[in-house]
Amino acid sequence: MSLYCEVCGAGPAVLFVHEYGGSCRSFDVQVEAFRVRHRCVVFNARGYPPSEVPAPVESYSQEHAVADIAAVLDGLGIEKAHLVGVSMGAASALQFALKQPGRVLSATLVGIGSGSDDPALFRETAEATARLLEAGSMPALAAQMNESPTRRRLKEKNPAEFRRFNEQLLAMSPLGHANTMRGVQGKRPPLYVHKERLSALFIPVLVVVGDEDVGCREPSEFLKRVLPDASLHVIPRTGHCVNLEDPAGFNRLCLEFVGAAAVAGR
Repeated sequence: MSLYCEVCGAGPAVLFVHEYGGSCRSFDVQVEAFRVRHRCVVFNARGYPPSEVPAPVESYSQEHAVADIAAVLDGLGIEKAHLVGVSMGAASALQFALKQPGRVLSATLVGIGSGSDDPALFRETAEATARLLEAGSMPALAAQMNESPTRRRLKEKNPAEFRRFNEQLLAMSPLGHANTMRGVQGKRPPLYVHKERLSALFIPVLVVVGDEDVGCREPSEFLKRVLPDASLHVIPRTGHCVNLEDPAGFNRLCLEFVGAAAVAGR
């Protein structure tokens, strides 16, 4: 599997894992802030050009996504890293931490848990979205995402980033996104099934959620209750795109957390 990645900066590694609607470009503002003190790594998930776009849907799953995180770290010779994941990327980052906790210095999980409160409906919606992509390609997906209540704040609060988000989304692969929706998103179990494993995950975790991101509020609160070393930040007047809606505020929060985790780990 060929995965596109970029690296810049020096210091303890921070690996950013993007959401379903994003790409490595989703973290440009974060990388600019982090690179002064950290080696920043961003990559495009499988199915997101210029990463490889496998044709079989069987090549897409949360397990594959976790393996891809490991492959990126291994390919760059990074033994341990701070993980910053958003939405789909947060789900994959958390599963990587559960599988290989010794390689995770800390985990920042943003907008995590979509579909956990109603898995059946989430699976139905995932299949409908995949079919929408097959019928109308990327413009149809962009139109659907732009109408979502959890994304309307991005357009209001950061119009330039909203336009950039759409430009990047339209350049993606309909096949890759349809397969990702079916294989990764649609088959992902709810967070709640991992309760026992989560209770034994002793790494620093920062959970971040927008107060208007309804589908992620309870899963985020669940993680705060269950994880041994977790803090939860609910951001007011914010939807699903926390790191894009208020990049400066998110960067301050995340940098402070990563810095504290590094000090505690010494």
